Amino acid sequence: MVNIFNLLVAFMVSLVTTLLLTYPVKRLAVKIGAMDVPDHRKIHKEVTPRLGGLAIFLGVIAGLIYLQPTFDYFWPILIGALIIVITGIMDDVFQLRPLYKLIGQLMATGILIYSGLFIEKITIPIFGIVPLESFSIVITILWVIGMTNAINLIDGLDGLASGVTTIALTSIIVMAFIDMQLAVIFLCITLIGSNIGFLYHNFHPAKIYMGDTGSMFLGYSVAVISILGLFKNVTLFSFIIPIIVLAVPIFDTIFAIVRRAYKGEPIMMPDKQHIHYQLIAAGYSHRTTVLIIYGMSAMFGILAILFSNATLSASLIITFVFLILLHLFAEMVGAVKGKRPVLRMLRKTIRKVKE
Repeated sequence: MVNIFNLLVAFMVSLVTTLLLTYPVKRLAVKIGAMDVPDHRKIHKEVTPRLGGLAIFLGVIAGLIYLQPTFDYFWPILIGALIIVITGIMDDVFQLRPLYKLIGQLMATGILIYSGLFIEKITIPIFGIVPLESFSIVITILWVIGMTNAINLIDGLDGLASGVTTIALTSIIVMAFIDMQLAVIFLCITLIGSNIGFLYHNFHPAKIYMGDTGSMFLGYSVAVISILGLFKNVTLFSFIIPIIVLAVPIFDTIFAIVRRAYKGEPIMMPDKQHIHYQLIAAGYSHRTTVLIIYGMSAMFGILAILFSNATLSASLIITFVFLILLHLFAEMVGAVKGKRPVLRMLRKTIRKVKE
């Protein structure tokens, strides 16, 4: 049985720890040279400390120390997280080449797989439970590394990565409460608390950035929690629920890969074509852009919760709503080029009614 009081205390422990530790972490970042310098690709104009992810990580650890969880895979997950954080710190200080960051991510994923934590099966309508067998390891590697880098890629605006992951984790913890998955609940509650504590310093205008230390740690954590909870669920659409929860970073990453491959550019090369940059280019303010993406993430999170326990007929209705939301999403991005076909159609309809 879940002790709600203990969860609330753990949440506050993580929140306050991260909130307070961000101050010394900021001074440490300045001292060791972990600074984010503006360039042509970045929006901010001032040199800003990064490394804030270290405070997020320590906040999570503080919350877990209070909870003292004993679930399976706890130590492999923690060791993998430590490798990710160390890799992130080195990148924030020394600007590692993508290959070296990938090696760190592979090491962390390898520990998970060696411990027995991987995606064993998925549930597909009509076909039922589909065991992945020999593909399990490959799918797990792609998922963990893909999610780790997806959160890293959307970390382009103040408060964006923290907010989006908090919304995703909130939808996951709701599903975890429904299924009473204690391991997922413990990890989510400490991560949500730490994220909110860091947002105090990171929301626009940010005083510190989480850096790769934070974005990779959050991506890794969400990927692991998905494997622990969502992929092990035997509901009708368990294979697509994690994708819906994390639709914004996942599709933004896929579009980035396709875009760069089409242009013949290195896949890991940064650019200013991500959804958040597109919205700013469309004329939205920094804060408004972040809040729009928060709203989109929340809608996808609600859809995922509905999917998690839906019947086939209800799933079809939800899918229809999902497609409408995707279309509205495309409309919003299309505003960058002044192309708003749905809005034009609505205006024409209104004029005809008036006539």
